[in-house]
Amino acid sequence: MSDHVYKVIEVTGSSKLGIEDAVKNAIARADKTLHNLRWFEVTETRGWIENGHIGHWQVSLKVGLLLDE
Repeated sequence: MSDHVYKVIEVTGSSKLGIEDAVKNAIARADKTLHNLRWFEVTETRGWIENGHIGHWQVSLKVGLLLDE
């Protein structure tokens, strides 16, 4: 088993449906332009209020990418 080295980036996803969907959106979009995504950590959660109701959620993530050998 070899040692692994990761690069960490931050992304923020949003969704009108909820926190989990915002996370899924962030990871799916990052996966389109990056490769070797391996893990994520939720670092911040916030929302937008519209007319007294939740308009959408925003979730910031740290995403670990396995560096090529």
